[in-house]
Amino acid sequence: MRRLWNTFLKGLVAVLPVTLTVYLVFWLGSTAERILSGPLRALLPADRYWPGLGLVVGSLLVLLIGVLVNAYVVRYLLRIGEAFLARIPIVKTIFGAFKDITQFLPAGGKERDLKRVVLWRFGAAQLIGFVTEEHVSPRLFGDNAAGLVAVYFPMSYQIGGYTLYLPVGELTETDLSVQEAMRMVLIGGVTSHTSQPAAAR
Repeated sequence: MRRLWNTFLKGLVAVLPVTLTVYLVFWLGSTAERILSGPLRALLPADRYWPGLGLVVGSLLVLLIGVLVNAYVVRYLLRIGEAFLARIPIVKTIFGAFKDITQFLPAGGKERDLKRVVLWRFGAAQLIGFVTEEHVSPRLFGDNAAGLVAVYFPMSYQIGGYTLYLPVGELTETDLSVQEAMRMVLIGGVTSHTSQPAAAR
């Protein structure tokens, strides 16, 4: 019985990531269609509406928002909204987690906040960190700022993190991409047997 259960778990591990990904994409598409189909049916003649138009319009709206975000007024309004959410208990925790995750998505070719992956020795341990700022402001550390970089150390399962200002000489470069390292950190260091992360230089 135990062997059968272990075999079932192996199959579940194999199909669950694909199933959840497909379900998430389907859920996003069906949600956009369900929300926007009503207004579109009301605005368009009956012969002009076709199934899937809500999804197309939803995608175009997201694209439009991406263009508008470059405008100063829109960025200012978004900051006000984010500041409001950050003051609501529980909501701020959920919002902060989602916002941190979205930071790792491509942003129109702009340089990402997380520039490179490094290791920092803390006692006998090696911590995975992400350099967020190569040039620290002298207003913080005066003349000592020249040899410091800002490194973000996220906690597992996206429950927070710390930003430390460390000397460049204490950091070890790695060949890991930001996505690989962040995925490793978020799931507590659990990796599949097929993945072979690059070793530190």
